Amino acid sequence: MTRNLTEEAIDEFSRGEETAEAQRKSGAYLVGVTEPGESPAEARDHLEELRELVGTLGYPIAGETMVSIRAPHAKYYLGSGKAEEVCGAAKEANAELLVFDTELGPSQQRNLERLARINVVDRQEVILDIFAERAQTREAGLQVELARNQYFLPRLTRAWSHLSRQRGGAKGTRGEGEKQIEYDRRMVKQRIAQLENELETVRRQRDVQRKGRIRREIPLAAIVGYTNAGKSSLLNTLTGSEALVEDKLFATLDPTTRKLQLPNKSELLLTDTVGFVRKLPHSLIEAFKSTLEEAVLADFLILVLDCSSADVESHWQTTLSVLGELGAQEKPILTVFNKSDRQKDGLIRTHLRALAPDGVFISCRTGEGLDTLRETLTAFLKKRTRIDDLQIPPDRPDVVAAVYSRASLLEGEYLDDGSFRCTVRIPCAQSDFFAPFSRSMIEHKMEEYR
Repeated sequence: MTRNLTEEAIDEFSRGEETAEAQRKSGAYLVGVTEPGESPAEARDHLEELRELVGTLGYPIAGETMVSIRAPHAKYYLGSGKAEEVCGAAKEANAELLVFDTELGPSQQRNLERLARINVVDRQEVILDIFAERAQTREAGLQVELARNQYFLPRLTRAWSHLSRQRGGAKGTRGEGEKQIEYDRRMVKQRIAQLENELETVRRQRDVQRKGRIRREIPLAAIVGYTNAGKSSLLNTLTGSEALVEDKLFATLDPTTRKLQLPNKSELLLTDTVGFVRKLPHSLIEAFKSTLEEAVLADFLILVLDCSSADVESHWQTTLSVLGELGAQEKPILTVFNKSDRQKDGLIRTHLRALAPDGVFISCRTGEGLDTLRETLTAFLKKRTRIDDLQIPPDRPDVVAAVYSRASLLEGEYLDDGSFRCTVRIPCAQSDFFAPFSRSMIEHKMEEYR
């Protein structure tokens, strides 16, 4: 992990990185937290997921415990007595890393490290580390670095011991000079601004690519779902691509778009997006907006669920929740239950089918249900979108804006009178909104008037 700070800061941090492998051998002690309004069963599910996340980073589990809190405490997040108990248990387990399944404040993290005398991290930092290991493209690397700099900015005093030093003031100036921590904070803020500018450039490039797809009149479906549900496997199986597939959380971070030819010879673009997870840090949602907004701009979504998982329904709700944060919750959704070869329980299948009557059960491994899925995609696309010619008067810029936000512009031009004539692909759910501006409707009304 590289931080773009001063050379002293980087050197100090690098010395800490050298102990990472030793920590992994010694193991991590996990602390699950039942927070107000959360059931013990939900908290236990979250802890099991944390165990898998930590395992993805290569840490053996030295031990774990569950704690309940009525409200977060300012000093340790837990009460003082419970914090001492947890730190003592981690020491007895010979753990070199204490991992909390919640989001800790910078001061809480520092206080716990002083108490435990080992490194303390929270769920957010674990996910950030996984993302840092998995980022392959320039865009993903920029997004991860931005999220990590934003996360570590208030934690600088935790990471480096040299930050109490002071930088001397210039000749003729008053005062004792600038503290090292102030200098490093300024450097981090400058790097954050630089990363945001670079990402904005990448987003503009991605917009150009999207406009190119729109001009080719090819509809787009975004594959979304919980991490490790089989999204990349589905993309590979349907299109013959070679996106990375691993039985790990967050195996791929970068969006991959491939073309699929449907049984009726029509074409559909499929985009694989980063997987979702419970308690996904908001900083990562923000940082990966340019990747996740593929879901917002798609004509419809293919929601992939692992039907063999005991947590399939909670994964379903988590995915819908994240889609809501992105503003994509109202997109048409086709539900696909993957790994059906592992789920032989007829009652569970019946229950899931009742929740999603139009859902399709498939197995990317055995090929079960893939032909049905292709036929369903063909019918789904035909029913969910239509192409229409619109003429929008000059006094309705709101409708022109809606063309870009609610539909897909295929071609358009402004006429001499200021009106906007265009051909668009419209989701059927938006037909009523655009109907008054349909040229066929306008011509029909003019014929009636004559």
